[in-house]
Amino acid sequence: MQKKGVNVSLTSYDDIFSTEQDRTAPVTEEIRSVPLSQLHPFKDHPFKVLDDDAMSETVESVKQIGVVVPLIARPAEDGYEIVSGHRRHHAAELAGLETVPVIVREMDDDSAVIFMVDSNLQRENILPSEKALAYKMKMDAMERKAGRPARDNSGQVGRDFKGKETREIIAEEAGESPRQVQRYIRLTNLIPEVLDMVDQKQIAFNPAVELSYLKPEEQQDFLEAIDMTQTAPSLSQAQRIKKLSQEGACTAHAICDVMSEAKKPEVGRLTFSTDSLRKYFPKSYTAKQMEETIIRLLEQYMKKRQRDMER
Repeated sequence: MQKKGVNVSLTSYDDIFSTEQDRTAPVTEEIRSVPLSQLHPFKDHPFKVLDDDAMSETVESVKQIGVVVPLIARPAEDGYEIVSGHRRHHAAELAGLETVPVIVREMDDDSAVIFMVDSNLQRENILPSEKALAYKMKMDAMERKAGRPARDNSGQVGRDFKGKETREIIAEEAGESPRQVQRYIRLTNLIPEVLDMVDQKQIAFNPAVELSYLKPEEQQDFLEAIDMTQTAPSLSQAQRIKKLSQEGACTAHAICDVMSEAKKPEVGRLTFSTDSLRKYFPKSYTAKQMEETIIRLLEQYMKKRQRDMER
């Protein structure tokens, strides 16, 4: 059945697509004016659409000039499934629009997942849960497209992409290290309540990765322990709680004993998240390139400081 909508020829893609691959794709598509009621969210979309200050600004912009960048969607039984543009769709709803510009593409499920993840990972201020779920969805989709089912949540499966692991491909495209991608994917093993605490920065990222090895019932005990002790675990405490789980002794009482102990200060190590540094570097830079650039700049600073002291 043919979808309703007014077709307008598209002459330039430069400001529409989110990836280099799509910007260099042949110009064979059209922009359609599609009613909002025919557009539906992507299934299991991992990125939250929040009514925050940024959304308010987007709504005001939409009211003044409309939706400039078309949404990307694919045909569905009851209309279209949004692949890219959930925030623009929501802003259009709040602004009172009836239709939005849409590029409709035929995509299989796995191709749609990969496109959806890649187009959203370029956003700033992505929550840990969003990145974790997105990496996991992309990894599973890549595994299926390669004809190899995903085995677990470690991110280590699959070697058929020119000799590289799936997580290595994802890391290169996201500007992360393969180990960091693997650690994010580990977070998908957390129960929703604990994962929410990571998003809210009530539990730090590194301890959360260690806690992801706990069984769901042990994570419930962990929540009980947090409520009783009114404290979050340090990395060393999370590692001890993980060991309790491995030994079959991870109870709420045992977790409380660990978390009630005075935290030892973490010394000899200084870490920065990739997200906090990303705005200072080109998007193409990997975590390793950022580290090398920072070290080089610090060396230049120390040399200059030494010269100034010798004057």
